[in-house]
Amino acid sequence: MKYLSICSISFLNLIFISMTCFVLSLNFMLNNMVYFIEWEVVSLNSMSIVMTFLFDWMSLLFMSFVLMISSLVIYYSKEYMSSDVNINRFIMLVLMFVLSMMLLIISPNMISILLGWDGLGLVSYCLVIYFQNVKSYNAGMLTALSNRIGDVALLLAIAWMLNYGSWNYIFYLEVMQNEFEMMIIGSLVMLAAMTKSAQIPFSSWLPAAMAAPTPVSALVHSSTLVTAGVYLLIRFNILLENSWLGQLLLLLSGLTMFMAGLGANFEFDLKKIIALSTLSQLGLMMSILSMGFYKLAMFHLLTHALFKALLFMCAGAIIHNMNNSQDIRLMGGLSIHMPLTSACFNVSNLALCGMPFLAGFYSKDMILEVVMISNVNMFSFFLYFFSTGLTVCYSFRLVYYTMTGDLNCSSLNMLNDEGWIMLRGMMGLLIMSIIGGSTLNWLIFPIPYMICLPLYMKLLTLFVCISGGLFGYVISLMKLYTLNKSLMLYNTTSFLGSMWFMPFMSTYGIIFYPLNLGQIVSKSFDQGWSEYFGGQHLYNKLMTYSQTLFLMHNNNLKIYLLLFVFWILILFNFLLFL
Repeated sequence: MKYLSICSISFLNLIFISMTCFVLSLNFMLNNMVYFIEWEVVSLNSMSIVMTFLFDWMSLLFMSFVLMISSLVIYYSKEYMSSDVNINRFIMLVLMFVLSMMLLIISPNMISILLGWDGLGLVSYCLVIYFQNVKSYNAGMLTALSNRIGDVALLLAIAWMLNYGSWNYIFYLEVMQNEFEMMIIGSLVMLAAMTKSAQIPFSSWLPAAMAAPTPVSALVHSSTLVTAGVYLLIRFNILLENSWLGQLLLLLSGLTMFMAGLGANFEFDLKKIIALSTLSQLGLMMSILSMGFYKLAMFHLLTHALFKALLFMCAGAIIHNMNNSQDIRLMGGLSIHMPLTSACFNVSNLALCGMPFLAGFYSKDMILEVVMISNVNMFSFFLYFFSTGLTVCYSFRLVYYTMTGDLNCSSLNMLNDEGWIMLRGMMGLLIMSIIGGSTLNWLIFPIPYMICLPLYMKLLTLFVCISGGLFGYVISLMKLYTLNKSLMLYNTTSFLGSMWFMPFMSTYGIIFYPLNLGQIVSKSFDQGWSEYFGGQHLYNKLMTYSQTLFLMHNNNLKIYLLLFVFWILILFNFLLFL
């Protein structure tokens, strides 16, 4: 019983704090309030260390969502991690993770942001290597080192902010908007956000982090680690408006969205497909944010958190039942054997696709319609809509592989829906995935957005989604897949399926050339020329000379005496010349 207690206590506390934050955020929204709290930690002579907190509708609403999702994830872990002896340690790590995120959300100060930011990075490393094997260690190292780049960028931004006399960036954003220093700070913060939210070229750590236990994946990919970068940029959104930073971010995030959507269609690992879908949605958030619509980015961030956490929870339940197999080719017919889990899985998948009146529809549809009325170029427009089609494509492919047909796994597998604790955790998020979008829509936007477009443009989103779904069905047909001539183009499929070779470039690509150069330097200089002309060569020569002299001394008394005479004569001549 004692192993279960920590889960129950954490669940009840977190859900209570979440509800409190939600009610407070409603109050702050209605009255348009912002609380800026300063807490003087130490005051010594004229020096004071002050901790600052910023409470507004955005931070409180995001906190309530993070706490609600993490409470349900911890409740879900009660059963999912029940066979783990060290479940208390696991829950403690998750709570530290959530605490770091809280610190990051309410900080208007660069120093305290760095504390939360680094806390997320360190605890995420501990969680990724939780199942101790070589694959987990490699994934953890890649995650930690990729995020270190962002940490260094934040440290540099802190150093640049010394010019202003305070680290409370919130004071300077509007006043110093177009100053050179602020642009440098903005670019460093953008770099930090891109590493944390895994935008190109830092994308490879996100699918690798799937080595963590599934409850951690549900938490990381919905509302904590990867959304920290988006949230930070939402706070710094003024710097992205009408500047080259915004344009660069739009290009990179659009490419991330496109790359992740393509990669997910070639992937067969259930958790990696969902991880790539997270990457795709992060690209969508970043790209709409770079165009200046920070409220829309926040809206999609919150709705996405709900259905993505549910999607991972369902994946965890399926993996448990499939005897820890994650290959979707071995699944099939799960809708018959696991009806409740399949229902949750399908609802979250449809919400991801933007099915009308589910959570994802309100944010995604609005984002795409705003893109249509915005002044974007053809390339960005194509990336937005094609990536949306790809999202529906891989989601439907996933549904066809897992839900329909016959079970392709071992016939001895006992598939059932008996994990009641896991199911209760999933049901809580299921309700939120259905009603969350419309509720947030009414709350965040006081006046409903009415976007007036021609009929063909209004229907474009629907057309893209339907054609994506049909294409997903076509590429999931096994008969067609075996006949597929594109598989003969192995280079193309391996390029698209491996995230444009980014995992190789991030690991082997970075390591190979320095190591190679080190080997050349070592062989040519340290153990080569410098050794030949340096100590080793000198030692060898002196040894040869001394051995020769030793031979002469040992063998012939005349030579020895003659050398002695020569030595006296040389010394005598030397003294004469002096």
